[in-house]
Amino acid sequence: MRKLKFITGEYYHIFNRGVDKRIVFQDKKDLERFLKSMEEFNTINPIGSIYEHSRLKNKFGNLVSKKTKLVNFICYCLNPNHYHFILEQLVDGGIEKFMHRLGVGYTNYFNKRYNRSGALFQGTFKAIHISSNEYLLHLSAYVNLNDKVHNFGNLVSKKSSWEEYVGNKDGFCKKDIILNQFNSISEYRNFSKVSLEIIKERKEMEKLLLE
Repeated sequence: MRKLKFITGEYYHIFNRGVDKRIVFQDKKDLERFLKSMEEFNTINPIGSIYEHSRLKNKFGNLVSKKTKLVNFICYCLNPNHYHFILEQLVDGGIEKFMHRLGVGYTNYFNKRYNRSGALFQGTFKAIHISSNEYLLHLSAYVNLNDKVHNFGNLVSKKSSWEEYVGNKDGFCKKDIILNQFNSISEYRNFSKVSLEIIKERKEMEKLLLE
């Protein structure tokens, strides 16, 4: 049983990695599928398979597209062998329902594509309650720039919400809770880069973000 109880309206750091630290995003196709899963499975009403849901959307359009979400994404990063999310729970049980669908759905896709079987991720996803605004701000920098924490460079099998924040690009993150606390996007960019350097220099601070 998970000791942490998810409270609607609160924010949580959610993360997990591949079983035996294996690569879970091999290429852009895997990333695109996981991103699609992040969007499609985020609904109160179960959608079944992504293939079937996409077919129905193509046929019935907005009648199928309208949905009530389980969670809000604040930030995310997808690295070759692990992921990080900052989520706001919108309905009771929302995080657990969403993460179950996401994990099962992507594992089924991955196993079919690569002709494998069994678990893909390392047990149940990890979760930490974000207990203060300061924690939220520094964690947003850590998640948005997480590929730089691990020095993944120009690998194609990584993606984060950083460009949504500083590049004014469309996405599905609810950025206002972060960006409204800064005078400009440039100010947030500078804050994030300084915060990241502090985190990298002080390993105990990184450890606190994961405990």
